[in-house]
Amino acid sequence: MTATVPITQDVLTIPRKVAEGPVNLVGLTREGMRTALIEAGTPEKQAKMRVGQIWQWIYQWGLRDFEGMSNLSKGFRAELAEKFVIEVPEVVTRQVSEDGTRKYLVKIAGGHEVEVVYIPEEDRGTLCVSSQVGCTLTCSFCHTGTQKLVRNLTAGEIIGQVMVARDDLGEWPEQGARNVETRLLSNIVLMGMGEPLYNFENVRDAMKIAMDPEGIQLSRRRITLSTSGVVPEIARTAEEIGCQLAISFHATTDDVRDKLVPINKRWNIAELLEALRAYPRVSNSERITFEYVMLDGVNDSVEDAHRLVKLIEGIPAKINLIPFNEWPGAPYKRSSGNRIHRFAEIIYKAGYASPIRKPRGEDIMAACGQLKSATERARKSRKQIEADAGL
Repeated sequence: MTATVPITQDVLTIPRKVAEGPVNLVGLTREGMRTALIEAGTPEKQAKMRVGQIWQWIYQWGLRDFEGMSNLSKGFRAELAEKFVIEVPEVVTRQVSEDGTRKYLVKIAGGHEVEVVYIPEEDRGTLCVSSQVGCTLTCSFCHTGTQKLVRNLTAGEIIGQVMVARDDLGEWPEQGARNVETRLLSNIVLMGMGEPLYNFENVRDAMKIAMDPEGIQLSRRRITLSTSGVVPEIARTAEEIGCQLAISFHATTDDVRDKLVPINKRWNIAELLEALRAYPRVSNSERITFEYVMLDGVNDSVEDAHRLVKLIEGIPAKINLIPFNEWPGAPYKRSSGNRIHRFAEIIYKAGYASPIRKPRGEDIMAACGQLKSATERARKSRKQIEADAGL
């Protein structure tokens, strides 16, 4: 299928300058850290062992300086401090919602900012992580989509968001202390700012760090990657990450999805579903989550519900129904409670789980689809937003 209009915004990409000074170890893969140590003078025969030691200090214990790495010699610690740093994004602001949701605005290299959201629940805590500054896509119902792409985040800036949240939650374990099975940060969802599959390598490397058994130690089943439908990267996600997959679906016809999720103009519903049918077999995932934002009079009819059931037939799936989270200038309204529940009932009777997501953090603009950097939050007029959305 040939796209007739661009699915991404026109962006002037300026190459980033290679950072001068000490190398940040956060975000390096094990092999990347090994190479960096060898280039810094560590004997090759010792490098693998040194990586294992440093890795545990950074990702298991949350240490941010070399001086505290007590199983390394003082001389080696001094050498490391000269050539390397352990740095995570800087927290600019921290807001706490009435429902306990926490939103962090964090600053990364170049002075750019992204938002990260922690959502506590009774039996778990989920961190919503960003993968880009802004977004390559222009989904018309999403506030983040009104912020043009600035750049991809590095693997260090992505896993650094997890580390920042663990700092704030006080969740780094103490050596010698009794292991606590219940974790405050138990799940990661790549549903923040950006399209993760347009930043695949950095997302993959960051999630490999999160899943490493000698570090943060999250199961792949505790990590969910949400994509708008970058079809060529879906199989690769299964093979190289193997995490759970969520699809920003939101419509049951190509005409409507073209407006809501413009990437549909490149890979339409049929092509996307073909890729999804193969995903559970490749990654052994339990089921694929279809995310469906409920927009009044747009995609919330009884006919839409029946079409959705027909489309996903044969795919192990659950459907998350998301009441639209409004933002200043938004061109849509939230579906009524009655329409959402009627839609959910049709899905449920067809044999699919159809939970209605409870909006969290709306009072601090931390709900799904509301994230946007504070420095990029200049309001467009409703007319501008509707024009961008093709309405």
